[in-house]
Amino acid sequence: MKRFFQSSVAILLMLAIITSCGSSTSKEAKKEQVSIDTGLITVGFSQLGAESDWRNTNTESMLSAFTKENGYNLIYKNGQQKQANQITSIRMFIQQDVDYIVLAPAMEDGWDSVLQEAKEAEIPVILVDRRVNASDKNLYSCWVGSDFELEGKKMCAWIKAFADRRGITGDELHIVNIQGTIGSTAQIGRTRALANASREYGWDLMAEVTGDFTESKGKEVMAALLKGYDNINIVYCENDNEAMGAIDALESAGKRVGPNIKNGEIMVVSFDGVNEDSLEYCRQGKISCIAECNPLHGPRVEALVETLEKGETPEKFNYVDEKLFSSLNAVSSITVDEKEYVVEEP
Repeated sequence: MKRFFQSSVAILLMLAIITSCGSSTSKEAKKEQVSIDTGLITVGFSQLGAESDWRNTNTESMLSAFTKENGYNLIYKNGQQKQANQITSIRMFIQQDVDYIVLAPAMEDGWDSVLQEAKEAEIPVILVDRRVNASDKNLYSCWVGSDFELEGKKMCAWIKAFADRRGITGDELHIVNIQGTIGSTAQIGRTRALANASREYGWDLMAEVTGDFTESKGKEVMAALLKGYDNINIVYCENDNEAMGAIDALESAGKRVGPNIKNGEIMVVSFDGVNEDSLEYCRQGKISCIAECNPLHGPRVEALVETLEKGETPEKFNYVDEKLFSSLNAVSSITVDEKEYVVEEP
């Protein structure tokens, strides 16, 4: 009966989409269209947006995992970086009586009410990538993603080891942080790691300004920072898109980008490692180090759904193993929380 209801609702929704969009359906709208087959598991996926290469790769991973061939109906909604859009999508999923809701939240706060609605509808919610600050952790079934603060700790350990090997003292490091979207789990973890390391090692953390995880904002912010500070020698970018924008701004201003900060170069470090352009920059030394953030969560989320389908309880928090990339020979490995991480070629 539930499958019949899902099919009926989906058909009505599809008719509404076709009527409103006509023949000019965009690529993104095509992704969001879905035809529901009875007998399959229906998953509603609320993606926060498409702000970066990481996010687009993450979306494609989800779309590839939850296919009809694999036994799923997937209803995909792009939140366009707005929490209100995501909340609306989740309520739509609840009305459609989907079997599971997968949420990649735009920010951590403000989810209690809609998650409570999903719980009352007895629809399990799986969080992917970012987390939520829920008053009751039972409002969602489980989470899968990266340890963003650990990523930041690894990056800071690499910076410390690099500076030590080059004979650079802590007070000689003048750092600006181009942050991600404020309030997102990735931003909170990576920012916290840098702030803590700066206090511990005596680094001069001069500014923290959001670049919203986009290349255009990264370029804009970097250009503004250059006008405000004339002694920047490290730019800590909280994703690769920001880093590429920052490098564009630095080179446009006549600055030399690279690891030789004792001789006037400005070092750029970043996170993600999914963009071929940024990996090439890392091979060239324009990005001195990249802390990997693995976006391929589709199969991982599917495995969690399969666990729930069996009536079993998955682990609450499911972390992804990630690497550290650099083409520089100065640091071969770093240690964080008593665990060694090898620095690999990009």
